[in-house]
This record gives sequence, C-alpha cells and structure tokens, in this order.
Amino acid sequence: MAAAPHSHHTPVGAAAATSAAVSMPCCSSASCYDDKDGDPSSSWSLSSPRRRQPYRRLLRDEAQRLRRARRSQGPGADTPRWVRRTTDQMARYIEDDRAGHVYGRHVVAAVRAVRATASRPSADMRQAMASFVTRLTFREMCVVLREQRGWRQARDFFAWMKLQLCYEPSVVAYTVLLRLYGRVGKVKLAEETFLEMLQVGCEPDAVACGTLLCAYARWGRHEDMMLFYSAVRGRGLVPPISVYNYMISSLQKQKLHGKVIHVWKQMLEAGAPPNQFTYTVVIGSLVKEDLLEEAVDLFGEMRRRRFVPEEATYSLLISASSRHGKGEQALRLFEEMKGQGIAPSNYTCASLLALHCKNEDYPKALALFSDMESSKVIPDEVIYGILIRIYGKLGLYEEARQTFGEIEKAGLLNDEQTYVAMAQVHLNAGDCDRALEVLESMKTRGVKPSRFSYSALLRCHVAKEDVVAAEDTFRALSQSQHGLPDAFCCNDMLRLYMRLGRLDKARALVSVLLREDGFQLDENLSTTVMEFYCKSGMVEDAEKLLEDIQRNRKPVKVPTLLLLVEMYARNRPSVVLEERSSSRALGSSAASVALNSLLDMPGGLSSVSLLISRLAREGSTDEARFIYDQLTELGTKPDDSAVATLIVQYGQAKQLERAQELFDSASASFPDGALVCNAMVDAFCKCGRAEDAYHLFMEMADQGSYRNAVTASILVTHLTKHEVENIMHGCFRDEVQLDTALYNTFIKSMLESGKLHSAVSIYDRMVSSGVSQSMQTFNTMISVYGKGGKLDKAVEMFAAAQELGLPIDEKMYTNMLSLYGKAGQVLLPCAKKTIRALLIDLFHPPLTSVSSYPVLSLWIFHVFRQASRGVFDVQKNEGRWHQTWKDQLQLHDQCLRHFRTVQRGEKRVPGDAGLRARPRLLLLPRADQSVHGG
Repeated sequence: MAAAPHSHHTPVGAAAATSAAVSMPCCSSASCYDDKDGDPSSSWSLSSPRRRQPYRRLLRDEAQRLRRARRSQGPGADTPRWVRRTTDQMARYIEDDRAGHVYGRHVVAAVRAVRATASRPSADMRQAMASFVTRLTFREMCVVLREQRGWRQARDFFAWMKLQLCYEPSVVAYTVLLRLYGRVGKVKLAEETFLEMLQVGCEPDAVACGTLLCAYARWGRHEDMMLFYSAVRGRGLVPPISVYNYMISSLQKQKLHGKVIHVWKQMLEAGAPPNQFTYTVVIGSLVKEDLLEEAVDLFGEMRRRRFVPEEATYSLLISASSRHGKGEQALRLFEEMKGQGIAPSNYTCASLLALHCKNEDYPKALALFSDMESSKVIPDEVIYGILIRIYGKLGLYEEARQTFGEIEKAGLLNDEQTYVAMAQVHLNAGDCDRALEVLESMKTRGVKPSRFSYSALLRCHVAKEDVVAAEDTFRALSQSQHGLPDAFCCNDMLRLYMRLGRLDKARALVSVLLREDGFQLDENLSTTVMEFYCKSGMVEDAEKLLEDIQRNRKPVKVPTLLLLVEMYARNRPSVVLEERSSSRALGSSAASVALNSLLDMPGGLSSVSLLISRLAREGSTDEARFIYDQLTELGTKPDDSAVATLIVQYGQAKQLERAQELFDSASASFPDGALVCNAMVDAFCKCGRAEDAYHLFMEMADQGSYRNAVTASILVTHLTKHEVENIMHGCFRDEVQLDTALYNTFIKSMLESGKLHSAVSIYDRMVSSGVSQSMQTFNTMISVYGKGGKLDKAVEMFAAAQELGLPIDEKMYTNMLSLYGKAGQVLLPCAKKTIRALLIDLFHPPLTSVSSYPVLSLWIFHVFRQASRGVFDVQKNEGRWHQTWKDQLQLHDQCLRHFRTVQRGEKRVPGDAGLRARPRLLLLPRADQSVHGG
C-alpha cells in the first residue's frame, strides 16, 4: 500500500533533490507502457492502442484537420468554436457514452458515482465505491480517474485506488493526477504527488515531468519551472515538443523573451524537433529582443523545413525591418506573404505605410492603399492617422482635415496619436489655434493625455510664444514623467526663452538640466545650450560643456564649434591694440584649438569663412578680424569672399587704414585675390579716394587680374570723364565680360559727357554681345535719342521695351511725354497711344506711387497744350477742329477719372496733386475765346 501524501508543502528544489536520490527500478518506462496479454493492468498506459477508435476522437481529428486548412486564410477566416454535428451524429455520440461502448458500462457508472460525491461534501469515497470493489481493473480505474472534473474527487478516488488489490504504483496514475492538479492550479498538491511518486519507487518519465512543467508554466511559476527543468535534463530526459511550446509560450506571455531564447537553445541542444508553433514563438521573442538578424535566419530555417509562417510572424518581421531601416527586406517579406496567399492584417499595412511615409515614397503608399481595398482590409484608426501624416507632409492640409472629420464621424477617433497627428498638421501649416483646438477636443472627450500629446501642446505654445502656457505644459509634462521631459521638449523651451530674451529663465533651465541625474543632452540640445553660453559670454561653462561632449565620445558638430569660435571672438578684450599681438587676447589659444578641430572637419573652412562674412555684415568687424588673424596664424587662407566682405565693411565705416592693412596682409600671404582687390577698390571709392581706386584698378588690369563689372560700375561714378573713358576702352580692349549694369553706366556716362555717338555705339556693342537690356537701358537710350533730336529712334526704343514685356515705370512715361510735348503735333498720334498705355498701367505696381501722378499729369497737359497750338492752325480752316477737341476732351476726361479714382483710394494724397489734375479748362479754350487765344 502506498504511503499517504504529505500534508506540508515541499518546494520544487526538494522535489528535484528527492528525484535525484531515489534509485531507478530495473524496468524502464517504456517497458511499463507495453501492452501484454498476460497482465493488462500492470502493463497498460494511456498511450496504449485501443481496440476501436471512439466516435468523439474522429470528430476531434476532423476539427484539427479543418483548423489546419483555415490556418493560412488570414485573420478574417470563419473559425467556428465547435464542430457542428447533425442530429443523428449527436444522438450517436451520446449513446456511445451512455451505452458504455467507449469504456464499458461499469466504467461509466463508476465515473458517475465518483462525480456524484461532489454534491455531497461529507460523502465517503469508500461508501460511494463499495459496489465497484474488485470490479474495476487498474486500467479502468485510471480511466475513471482521468474522467474526473474536480480535484477533490480525483484526490479521494486516487486514495481509494491505492487501497485496491489490483493497484500497484505506476507513473500513469500519477501523471493523470498531476495533469488534473495542474489544470486547476493546485501546484502544491502536484509537487506533493510528484514527491510521493518518487518515494514509492516510480521513476518519472518525460510525460510525467512534462506535466509538472506545464503546471508550473500555466500558473506563472517560472523560476520553479526552470529549476525543475534543470533537474529533468540532469536525469537525461527530454520533454516532448508540446511541453517546450507550453514553456516558451508562458515565458513570452510574461515578456521574458531572454528566457524564451535560453529555453530554445537548450531545446536544440537536447535534440527536440521544433514545430511551427515553436518557430512562431521564438521568432517573436527574437524580434522583441531586437535580434533581427537571428530572427530572419530562423525564419529562413522555418521556410526551408516547409513550415508555412502565420500572418503574425510576417507582421512582426515586417515591422521590425521597418524600424531598423531595412525597407527592402520589409517589402520583400510582404511580397512573399502575398505570394503565399496570406491576407495582410491592419498592423502589417500600418507598418508598411509608416515605412513609406518615413522614406517619403508616397506612390508606394498609394499602391498599398489599393492593395488594401482589393484585399478587403478595412482601415482602422492607426492607418487613418498615418494617412493624415502623409497629407501633412505633402502640404494637403484640406485633405488631412477632411480625413480627420471622416474618422470623427465614423466613431473611430479614440487614440491620442490621431489627435497629435492632426495637431502636427496644423502646426506645419502655421495654424496654432486650430492645433490647440484639436488637443483641447481630445481632453474633452476623455482621452487620457500622454507625453506625446503634452509634447505637441508644448510645441503649440512655443510657436505662439505664450510663455505662461508653455511653462504650465512643461510642468505637467514633468509631473507625468516623474522627472524632466525629453531632450526635444527641453530644447523647445530653452529656445523660447532665448528668443524672447528671458535669459534668467534660460539659465535656470540649463542649471536644472545639468543637475538632473541620468539626463543626457542630445545633439540639438547641446547646440542650443552652447548657443546660450555664447550669447551670455559664459566661456568657462561653454568649455566645460565641450569637454563633457568629448569625454562622452559624442560627435562634435560644425555648428557647435562655430558657436564656440564666435564666443571666443565676442569675448576678447574690448580694446584691440593696433599691434598684431592684440589678436592674442583672452581665449586665443582655446580659439586656435577650436579652429583646428573645425578645419579638420569636412566643410570647416567654408563654415569659418561664412562666419567671418556674417560678423562683418552685422558690423562686428573686430570679431571678424580676430577670427581672420587666428586662421592666418594657423597658416590657413579663408575664402576671398570673407576677406572682401570685411574690407567692404571697413570702407562703409570709413576705416580706410584698417582696410588697407587687411588688404596688405591678404595680398602678402595670398597674392592671387582678384575679389579682394575689387573690394579694396570699393573701399577707396566709399572713403573718397577715387584716385587711389583708379590706380589700383588699372594696376589690376596691368597684372591681368579679373576686373569685376560691379566694381567698375562703382568706380565710374567717382571718376572724371577722361578716367571713365580709359576704363571703358581698357575693358573693351581686354574683352572684359561686362554685364548689364556696367553697360548702363557707360552709356549714362557718355550721355552726361554729351558724347551721344559713343553712347549709341556702346549700346550697339551691348546688343551684339548678347547682353540683356534692362528698363534703365531703354530709358537712357530714349534720353540719348531725345537729346540728339532723333525722336523716331526714341519711339522705337519705347516700343522695343513694350515688346520685351518689361514693366514700364513712371520714369519712362515721363521721359516719353516730355519728348512728345517738345515735338508738338508731329508725334500727337504716338502721344495718344502712350497716354492710353499709361492709363491701362496706372494700377500696375510700378505706378502705384501717388507722388508720380502730379508729374505725369503736368506732362500730359503739356503735350496737349503744345500739340493743340499747331493742330488748330491746320484744322480750323477745314472745319474739323470741333471733332479734334471732342477726341482730346474724351481722352483727358479718362485721365482725370483715373487720377481721381486712385486719389480717392489712397489715404494720403499730395497737397497739390488734386489742384494740378483738377481743371480740364486748362486744356480747352473758353466759349467766348478764340481758338488762337492760348
């Protein structure tokens, strides 16, 4: 008779130790499971073949076959929860059980008798089973034990079994009891039963050990499970693959992916063949542990063993490939999944859409939407949110708003990511108010905000420069995260303080950032903090920050070093001596180190040159000169544009001596600098040293240096006529590439000198060279031809300007009207045409200046007055002067109407403009006045 179970709890470690201490019997577990005719009770096992397979087993096999057939049909497959039976099949199923065709009628009666004790708590199992003594074989008692539903009935019946004569300790009965205890969560009783099995001399086999392992896994006792598994492997037992699947599935549900991988490796070492479920679980854990390469290799092994992966496996690999930037691999997996006939899920489509959105491959995103429609995949809120982000990146803000409204009407608006995506679209469009409305609507609908929505809200307040609201949001974000927000939000807040000049608050925020344990400054935030230090002149703090960046082996970017160099330049001593040693001011050695680091980077020299140019244009010439001197000491030449900009700024500030010094230094170190010479010429001109500028320009010509057309234009305006002609002939002789501005300067110079033929020849040279003419060119040539009396040529110039589509300004209209007024009746038809063109172009932007109306009106009146004196003399005798005055009166009324319309539309009108444009009788003789009365 077996010993009674222990009442106290024995831990699994003791169970494993006891299992190792009990000696193994002579017969193996396989021999105990053999079915012999001599003594079936002692040799039977649950795996022994039966005489006839019951009908319920056939139905179960059919259900498994249907399940395998539906496995590759995707998430939308119709999967019934039970097998549908006909009325005849159900009747046969019940009769087989009741008639005892499965186990025998006395076995069915015994099962019912044991189950009936559950309704009588005080029932004695001996009394309930008194009629079955000596009627049940050992095998039949195991069947009765297996068919029990309650653990108490199973425990009491097992105690009654051990009192029967046909009973002898067997691993089969203990395995059945272990399975039932594990099913209901009685792990303590299972451990006690396992220890009892060892004490009575039953050697546990792989099935019994696997049953206890499944019990541990089912109820989350993972530490005990791993300890007991080590003991099982120490005995040389290999659990079935179903047990391994149960173990790794339980570990994965608790997100213990590292232990899943560990069990997987031990399973391979034990030689257990994995199945499809094993591969699916392990691939999922590898993906969760960011072991993408191992997951892909295992997926390939799964495909080589002819296992068809599920849609969830493809989805995990596609999502992981997208996150790791392996877009081609994700697309290849998607195409392979479609080739297998597996319908994609919403999660898979969302992962691919996010990939296309990240790569800005919008045609592929559109093609994926088409595939979703053909596959009848219904988009969810996540997919709609990605679509809104795509619309926002494309600038289709109206489409994004319409999509958001459709989601809201469909009742799918439940995720805060969708609200944040729509708010970001409004921010990109510059509509901060609508972005705030979207986020406020999210709060009113009960959607709990997280750090994503708080970050979007902070960006809205920063864009509106609302410091109070931004600070409140920043504090709420800090409280939700129980610490400082991320570096992106801190960067936004710090830039807001700096933009509004709140340097005291910016200094306090930087202090909090640096004191916070575990807070890491990213690249953008480090650059912002460095910019703050530079603007505040905090040299020591900036150097300390740079040391921290270098100590943490973070890459120092070009903008950070530029800020550092600018800080050194701005914080040098305020008084700079004229001697060269004055450039070795505070921070010069550190500036040299920073410049050396900067010059070693790609594009470093050009960045420093741009910094010199920017400082010079801002008027910080001393700072720009400091950086130039540092580069010169390092033996490096900055770009000519930087030196030229600094010289030009010296010229504008009338600091000719410093410009000359810089020019001499640049010429001595780097003689080939035509751009620097042109800048020096400009500086001489601005300082009133035209003669020195002329000599330098001619020296450049003798040396064969490039002469800038802009420099020549500036120089011409400051020289005498003879010097201008020398420069002009020199440029023509050396075939200098002249631009439109320089040609206009030469033509205007010849006009002012009275050399009209030279002006015409220069214009002809300009046309033959293919240089484009500007409005100034035509205006100057009209003046040239008007001064020379060639009015027809002037009219041709005006017509040519109109044919080219150039916007005619008031200067050209004034010039032409002046010529028409001097010509009198000769060009009266052309004058009418020009005036009508003036009226048409009156509202054009070049003519919207009200100050030009009085001048134009006076010239129009002058044209009519001059023309009328000759026209009336000719037409009076012909009797057509009334019609001529009628035409002129109509044209003049149009002029007045347009002038007064524009004057009424303007808030301010020159005081005498109305007086000069008012009386039309200035053009007409009175009724009692003769035509020749003037």
